[in-house]
Amino acid sequence: MLDIGSNTGHLLVVDAHGGAAPLPAFSYKEPLRLAEHLDADGAVSQLGVDALVDFCAASLRVAEDKGCEEILAFATSAVRESSNVDDVLAQVRTRTGVGLEVLAGEDEARLTFLAVRRWFGWSAGRLAVFDIGGGSLEIAGGPDEAPDVAWSLPIGAARLARDWFTTLPMDEATLRDIRRRLRAEIARDAGNLLRHGAPDRAAATSKTFRSLARICGAAPSADGPLVPRLLPRADLGEWLPKLAGMSATELAELPGVSPSRTHQILPGALVAEAVMDIFDLPALEICPWALREGVILERFDQLSVLDEDGDGVRDLTGGTV
Repeated sequence: MLDIGSNTGHLLVVDAHGGAAPLPAFSYKEPLRLAEHLDADGAVSQLGVDALVDFCAASLRVAEDKGCEEILAFATSAVRESSNVDDVLAQVRTRTGVGLEVLAGEDEARLTFLAVRRWFGWSAGRLAVFDIGGGSLEIAGGPDEAPDVAWSLPIGAARLARDWFTTLPMDEATLRDIRRRLRAEIARDAGNLLRHGAPDRAAATSKTFRSLARICGAAPSADGPLVPRLLPRADLGEWLPKLAGMSATELAELPGVSPSRTHQILPGALVAEAVMDIFDLPALEICPWALREGVILERFDQLSVLDEDGDGVRDLTGGTV
């Protein structure tokens, strides 16, 4: 699976068997930062396109070495919303042979919701899911595997860092203004989720939410994916003024924060706090599955159909993606 995100290009080789959880077998990724390679006209710069092409070409070599049988390649908000999206896709296809599928924001939210639903199961009841990516925030909710509502907002951590957080630490007046604007953006469509009633379970995915949970005391990733992890609203509220006053060097010393993402921690924290306040959520559960797992799960759902003769369900032999 080749995932071209707004922050990172990620090739995930997955041992995927029908009826079983998709298990990561190998990971190769590079910090492309496409959301930060957009020029004044909203186009991905040639520097960004070249980095994307190089990563796709290298990923093909890795996938071949690892014996991948199929590659699912997709791109999210940075490519989707760029003014030169057709040129970007054409250059990638011409120079590497990779055909990237551009996911709509609603599909991104829907597939992430599917992954979280499969992780927590039916016992989660009515589920609400939030995902802060590099370019966008995805929100989805519902009682089934397909969400009742799913939408995307252009307030990802990398986008906000590029547009609004060019200088750290940030003064209080500027921070208050940004906080107000973020909340207005999220609240505008909050009724989509709220009119269906309070969720029985609220979950969050993405590196940003995982980092914030770690800062607030959640278990490190080394403890494995089965350890429950929470991001409490009260704890995040206590950390926000501290994060606003920290330099990039100080932020990089926090647990769970990689040096390449220090500039995204504060904007991500403001989005996370706004989500929990507006939807009245005391905490968010961190789910280790997200968009990539959702894409894989839907792919196997599509394969689990009647065979050509209609005699039964196709036998899904194990393979790598």
